[in-house]
Order: sequence, then structure tokens, then C-alpha cells
Amino acid sequence: MRVFSFLIAALTFFSGVIAVDIQKSVLISYPPETPDSVVDNAKKAIKDAGGVITHEYTLIKGFAAKVGEKVLETVTAWGEEYKVSVEEDEEVHTMGGSHIGI
Repeated sequence: MRVFSFLIAALTFFSGVIAVDIQKSVLISYPPETPDSVVDNAKKAIKDAGGVITHEYTLIKGFAAKVGEKVLETVTAWGEEYKVSVEEDEEVHTMGGSHIGI
């Protein structure tokens, strides 16, 4: 009976670990006319939720971040009025990644 209790406790702990919000690398950008407060609030929400701002852009109004899916949904909803763009950060290759022999 004691082994069974230990097994239940271990499974409960394991399920709690799995429930952690999955982090994604994303690029978040806003149109130039978006108030700075909207961008600042998004960055604050990400940091408060345990996310990390990995880069802040100067040529465009936006930033890159590692963020949990739950807070990403919130930030996206806040930015709907301003047409926020949220894209997963991924590697991009030109010409399909193939090499051209010269």
C-alpha cells in the first residue's frame, strides 16, 4: 500500500511539471503610430509572466521575446486594436536552402 501512495504522489508531481506554460520564441511588431505605452505594457506583461525580451528593435516598433503561450494570447488580444503582428521566430533560408555551384 505504501508503494501505491508513493506512485500516486510521484504522478501528481509529474503532471504539475508538465502543466508549465510552453515557451516560444516570437517576434512582435506594431505599426509606427502605436502608442509606446502599448508596447511597454506588452513587454512588462511578458517579463512579469517569466518571459524574456531577447531583442528590442529600433527600425521598427517591436521586439523579440521568449514567452509562454498564455501570456502571448493576452499580449495579442491587447494589440488587436493596433494590428499587432506576432510571428514565431524561425530560421529563414534563401532559395530553398540549396547551394548554387559557380
